[in-house]
Amino acid sequence: MASYTLTIRRKGKVEKERFGDLGAALAALAQRLDGAERRATRQVLSREYAPVEQVALRGEVSGPRGLRGGVDVRGDGSAEAYTGRWRKRLVEARPGESAYDALARAMSAAES
Repeated sequence: MASYTLTIRRKGKVEKERFGDLGAALAALAQRLDGAERRATRQVLSREYAPVEQVALRGEVSGPRGLRGGVDVRGDGSAEAYTGRWRKRLVEARPGESAYDALARAMSAAES
């Protein structure tokens, strides 16, 4: 039986959970990342970072044969899906599709 690991990174803390199938892991990812907090513009050294430039919350799903992908929730509440671990490739969402739906589509296709 394949095992999928969901990893949530929030404010320096890491939570992990295992699932038996990809669908359950992706559903838990969407549930955990929904309603992330918003961030204000932050200044680090002499540079300002707008909320859209900050990753407030990251959720990743890993599976067998190197299957990896996740969703970054930005400080303004927007989300973008990606695949890969070291070289992240953005998954373009189709019209009417959320970042979670786009990730599910991309990971299901890669799993096949």
